[in-house]
Parts: sequence; C-alpha cells; structure tokens
Amino acid sequence: MKPLQGNVALVTGSSRGIGAAIAKHFAELGASVVVHGRDTVAIEAVRTSIDRAGGKSVGVAGDVTSFADIERMRAEVERGLGPVNILVANAGANLALPGPIEATDEKAWRATIDTNLTATFLTIKGFLPGMKARRSGCIITISSAAARRPHPMSPIAYAAAKAGIQILSQDVAAQAGPYGIRVNCIAPETILTERNVERIPAEQQQTLIETHPIRRLGTPADVARAAAFLASDESSWITGIVLDVAGGAVMR
Repeated sequence: MKPLQGNVALVTGSSRGIGAAIAKHFAELGASVVVHGRDTVAIEAVRTSIDRAGGKSVGVAGDVTSFADIERMRAEVERGLGPVNILVANAGANLALPGPIEATDEKAWRATIDTNLTATFLTIKGFLPGMKARRSGCIITISSAAARRPHPMSPIAYAAAKAGIQILSQDVAAQAGPYGIRVNCIAPETILTERNVERIPAEQQQTLIETHPIRRLGTPADVARAAAFLASDESSWITGIVLDVAGGAVMR
C-alpha cells in the first residue's frame, strides 16, 4: 500500500512551482489530490500530468485571501472527493522589493502579508474545524529561509509574513494536538522553480551555491519529499516543528 493511500490532500498554490511538485508527489504516493490556483489553464496542466502518471486529482480555483472563497472551495472538494485530511497551505508570493524598511511600500507590505500570512490563517481556519470534528488530520505550512535569519537586504515584508506563519503553525499545533491533528512548517531556502531558473542569472546561482554546505541549490522535489514525510505516518509523533529544507545554509 502506498504511504498516502486513502487520503484527500489539498495543496494551495499548486498550479506551479513548489506546490505543483508537492501535489504530483502526493499523487504518486497514493493521495487523491486537489490542485489549487487562480489560473485554470495552469491547474489543468498539473492535473493532466498527475492523471497521465496514474494518479487521481481534481482542480479548484479560488482566492485564499477570501474566507468566503475558501469555504466555497471546501464545500466543492468535499462534494467531489470527501473531507480533506492533509492540508498543505503553500500559496504565497513576495510582492515587496528588498531593501530598507523606510523604503518599503505600504501597499506592497499589506499585499505581501495578506498573500502569505493572512492566506495561511484563513486556509487553516476553513479546514481545521472539520479535522477537529473527525479528530484527525495533518496540516503543513510553508515558511522561508528569509524568516529564519536576518539580512540587511531581506525582503522584509515577505520575511515578516513567513515568520508569522511559523508561530501561527506552532500555536495551531498546540491547540489541535489533543484532537489528533499534527501541524508542521517547512522553511525552504533558494529553490530552483521554473520562475527562479529564469529570474536568477547563472553567475548568481553559482554564488548562491557557495553559501550552502551541500553545494547545490534546492529543487521543488526536495521540498515535496519533505512534505511527504510530514504528511505520512512516518512522522506520526512530530508536530510543531519548522523544518529547514536549506542545504545546510540555515542551521538552528
């Protein structure tokens, strides 16, 4: 039997990048996967890949900064597949430029906090009550190495939002543990998503590699494998951790 067989897993922001890798890997491990995003074409591309590999998936589009949209999606998923018992709150983005705090645009700050921290809060708020009622479930959130170490050129709004996700995850782990629910957080370092491959020049990639004891940058598959461990029964007595998937660049 595959390790995630019989589970319904929702991965928010899974129409591309890290989320898509997690969704595909969970499907390989037997989960029925809900692929989420805003771009229906991108959602269908990931779904097609999963289905061609023999997995089972459905797609759902919606805005995770809107609780009403999350509730609509939850009802839609439950009608189609059943209750979600593995939730990966992955959706997020950096919408503010790095630099001094006084130069950070207020609108970009608020948008970044909403897109990351508020979206994670609302997603958990929507799906946790059902998990509590069933007295089982697994929640995985996504932070960042930006929240794990200060730097003068940090994208400060993004770092603050991701740091908020870490303590949010641990507080929820403390609240939900008595209901049989585990909550853990993954903090990736530089990950070579399709977008980062295009955005980061080869010379800069090499410079970044030199800051990692394991001399390479991360891949979406590295994060997906970590998420699969935290979602499986192999980690059944692990909750409230922040797992650095960082090639040794973050040690704490």
